[in-house]
Amino acid sequence: MRYLVAAGINPQAAVDVLNLFHGQELLNITRQDPYVQSHPLTSQRLTRMKAYAQKYKDRPNTQVADIDYWYARMVAKFNGFTGNPSYNLRRLKKSDNSEIVTLARAINYHRLPKPKKALAYASKLTQMRPKDAYYHELRGQILLESGNARSAVKSYRRAAQLAPKEALILGGLGRAMLAKNSGASNNEALKVLKRAYARDPLDGIMLRNLALAYARGGNNGMASVVTAERYALQSNFKQAEIHAKRAQRILPSGTVGWLKADDILGAVTRLKRRRK
Repeated sequence: MRYLVAAGINPQAAVDVLNLFHGQELLNITRQDPYVQSHPLTSQRLTRMKAYAQKYKDRPNTQVADIDYWYARMVAKFNGFTGNPSYNLRRLKKSDNSEIVTLARAINYHRLPKPKKALAYASKLTQMRPKDAYYHELRGQILLESGNARSAVKSYRRAAQLAPKEALILGGLGRAMLAKNSGASNNEALKVLKRAYARDPLDGIMLRNLALAYARGGNNGMASVVTAERYALQSNFKQAEIHAKRAQRILPSGTVGWLKADDILGAVTRLKRRRK
């Protein structure tokens, strides 16, 4: 509801959704909607949400004018990457060449996989919106996962130029550079992935690639630190401990990497004590 308010949207819709499920708690569990089983609808919770929505009922709706466009784009991307690609494509009208349908086709053909068709539709998207960083990123992803790392780097680099502060795009650029796997690209990948890490240190895929970049640069100590961080985020504390200890054996005592490893070991020790 706070997100809705921040976007200038009346949060009453959230209350309306929960009202649809009102009374479900009284039903036998076999008859309950699965939503209710994973989202308990206590009367107190609903009352608090109604009170929250009431405070904002007289405020003007200031949501962005093209919110329906962004919503449709989000749905197309979500369904494309999580649904059955053949089924998704069958649902699209052959005569529909709109941007959102073009996006859906690019993603679903990529997942079939039919890389030539996917790339053709992704290229159409970059022509429709040449300054859209995320369409260049999508094109880069299709190229990279189709085995064309060199061209993928170009697309990701363009995306990073358009959105230089987006950790997701920087992470993709670093990954493509590592796939290119030359001395120069590996060195540049390390710099780019460090920038991504500074903006989002919790991305597991980025951490795996950053560890690889450190290892290819001969810095096995920092590779172990980053790997320990990745395992800790996965709650795999056994492996986190192994890699943190390895990092401390390699790195000079008191350095930034050594201290990070020490923090991870401290956290693992505290966790073990709580579990006793």
